[in-house]
Amino acid sequence: MTKLSGLLARRRAGVLLHITSLPGTQACGDLGADARAFVDFLAKCGASVWQTLPVTPTHLDGSPYQSMSAHAGETRLISLQELAAAGWLPESALLNKKGSLSEWHKSSLQQAYKGFLKRGDTAEYESFILANAYWLPDYALYVALREAHGEQAWIHWPQPLRDRDESALAAARARYARAIDRVCFEQFVFFLQWERLRKYANGKGVALLGDMPIFVALDSADVWVERHYFDLDAEGHPNHIAGVPPDYFSITGQRWGNPLYRWECMEADNFRWWLDRMKTLQRLFDGIRIDHFRGFEAYWEIPSDQPTAVVGRWVKAPGHALLERFFDVFPENQLSLIAENLGFITPEVEALRTEFNLPGMAILQFGFDGSPDNPAYPENHVENCVVYSGTHDNDTTLSWFTMLSEEQQCRVLDACGYPDLAMPRALMACAMASRAQLAIVPMQDILELGVGYRMNTPGTSTPENWSWRFQWRQLRDEQAEWLQQAIASGVRAG
Repeated sequence: MTKLSGLLARRRAGVLLHITSLPGTQACGDLGADARAFVDFLAKCGASVWQTLPVTPTHLDGSPYQSMSAHAGETRLISLQELAAAGWLPESALLNKKGSLSEWHKSSLQQAYKGFLKRGDTAEYESFILANAYWLPDYALYVALREAHGEQAWIHWPQPLRDRDESALAAARARYARAIDRVCFEQFVFFLQWERLRKYANGKGVALLGDMPIFVALDSADVWVERHYFDLDAEGHPNHIAGVPPDYFSITGQRWGNPLYRWECMEADNFRWWLDRMKTLQRLFDGIRIDHFRGFEAYWEIPSDQPTAVVGRWVKAPGHALLERFFDVFPENQLSLIAENLGFITPEVEALRTEFNLPGMAILQFGFDGSPDNPAYPENHVENCVVYSGTHDNDTTLSWFTMLSEEQQCRVLDACGYPDLAMPRALMACAMASRAQLAIVPMQDILELGVGYRMNTPGTSTPENWSWRFQWRQLRDEQAEWLQQAIASGVRAG
């Protein structure tokens, strides 16, 4: 039997909750006191993994899978309370909330930057700038230019800036120097607060599991800076875009819109771009879920003029060479990867995953279609796997269950093996009892939430997506005690 490593070296339990879904006084959850309180909750229950969604900066739709950078942190997650504690922001700024919460947060960050400059605490800041020189200067310039052009995407900037004419870039760096420095400061603060949270979590025995989307957004610093790595025309528009064909979630597939890679260019320089990306993620997380892992074996190529994902083709990718490079560069005992192997998965995809001994995923909500070979069916779980009751793309377990017919509900409850438990506890208990080494449940299931509390509905773009937050008053002592017992019963505690 192949030895399991990383987060799956022993049996564990975890909770899926994005940082933005934490309680708090800001427009979304942040990296301050409530994040530490959530770590305390996990530790008390015996859960040793906190899984989040990507923590990179989003566009206005809030999707963490359409980011403006593969490296930068989402500044909305910065805790203003922590800035005040550092002496960079006056306490009065926490009380004087002018405008919307988002506007207040943005203006407070600008005020904190001025306070930081006055105090002259620059040594740690300067070290951060040097350590992140491989991405930060380009990202800071991108953000400054985007602000100067009314938040327009880079493909709509004046041609010299769009095409990165050296003289135009030099003039922009001089003109927007103050804004560039402010962006660098905000990234410094994000990483400082994140590293403190990670240290706190690790000290409580809780590992942080992150998420690496396989693709990046067209409107991102990554694409603007290194266009030669992406399938674009002369003006920067995609020739083809990413997505998936019709599946469980949508009869027209999912048209994500991300530009596709020119893999031959990436492979030609030994995947430097990917190694840099992994280097940043390693600083943030103890384990990394590779979103849409099947795209490392073959990806769905959609002509950019198509309105849906129905028309497209599968194109091979050099996933084997890329994964070899990852494990050549990063020590195996530090590289804990999980492959999201959902959707249309071929034998070739599974062969790639198993060759590198990467755990896959089993979503219990997908396990009851009656197929004896369904890998998500409880009896078919394997050790080298992460089992979920549901993910951020699923409805809450209670809502999902209520939508089933009475016959289906009986079949699900019978397969779970817990006749005395109602939903969603029956499915959570099934996850904890699974032979899979790691069991993760969304916070919504712990809170026993039903219709209207899902994090995202794939293939849609609505204000409800990515906006869910919980409040501490929703968490009853009895729910926390039940979770603790379920984790202990599954021999996953601590």
